[in-house]
Amino acid sequence: MYMHAGMSNLSAPEFIDETLLKKLQGTKVLIKYGGNAMVDESSRENVLYQIALLKQLGVDVVVVHGGGPFIQKMLDDAGVESKFVDGHRITDRQAMEVVEIALSGKVNGDLVKGLNKLNAKAVGLSGKDGLMVKAIKRHHTVTEGGDDTSVDLEFVGDVKSINTTIVSSLLDQNYLPVISPVSVGEDGEDYNINADMFAGHFAGELKADALVAVTNVDGLMVDIENPESRILEISPAKARTLFDSVIKGGMIPKVEACLIGLEKGVKAAHIVNGSTENAILKQLFTKTKSGTTIQ
Repeated sequence: MYMHAGMSNLSAPEFIDETLLKKLQGTKVLIKYGGNAMVDESSRENVLYQIALLKQLGVDVVVVHGGGPFIQKMLDDAGVESKFVDGHRITDRQAMEVVEIALSGKVNGDLVKGLNKLNAKAVGLSGKDGLMVKAIKRHHTVTEGGDDTSVDLEFVGDVKSINTTIVSSLLDQNYLPVISPVSVGEDGEDYNINADMFAGHFAGELKADALVAVTNVDGLMVDIENPESRILEISPAKARTLFDSVIKGGMIPKVEACLIGLEKGVKAAHIVNGSTENAILKQLFTKTKSGTTIQ
């Protein structure tokens, strides 16, 4: 079994298909991790173990993370009121300061610490570092009575451009980049970019072989109450027809991120359940998939 020099020998599950493993060794895999999949401690340990093991097995891993539940707790603790429009958080200057502390400080630091306990050589970054990601202010359009109104979400941004030089250099030196989506706009202001969208664009710019979105459900389900209704594999074209039916709520940005990555050159996108033991490894290294592949 392949192992990077200098890494501790984590126990690799016997189910790993050696042929599939060899295909991914030396390739880039971007893991998007965040939201409710972060909250449960046992699920978090399960995910971090799999990320560290991927690196040990010879895969170049990049982690992009969100942290909505942690942002909300810190905003509540700070007495900052949360305002939403169609599920989108309006982030004023005071809230943006809390968001950056939560994401680039608390969440990023905890993930780096957890991965480095597993000797993964993780390095914490944000989109701000080295002008890695340039943001552009995002406006949200609300449609009421047939009329469109643009709503200012304040310090919420979209990806304008990405420079992967820093991350590529870290990968070449056997480090594992862990990236917060907080970035700077051309106006010099800080912006919080949706972590799913950030991950999709970043995976595309990296030309990653795989983008893995870790969530709290077993992939795309025709009927969320029926585990047997999981979609094992779907084309991007077919996925686009399922928005607002099968794909709704929090799954929308995850699938949109997968589609962005695929459009930009990612070979395969996957949605897996972070609370299911070894779901990432089973999705990538077995023929019996644990989640959904969009390809």
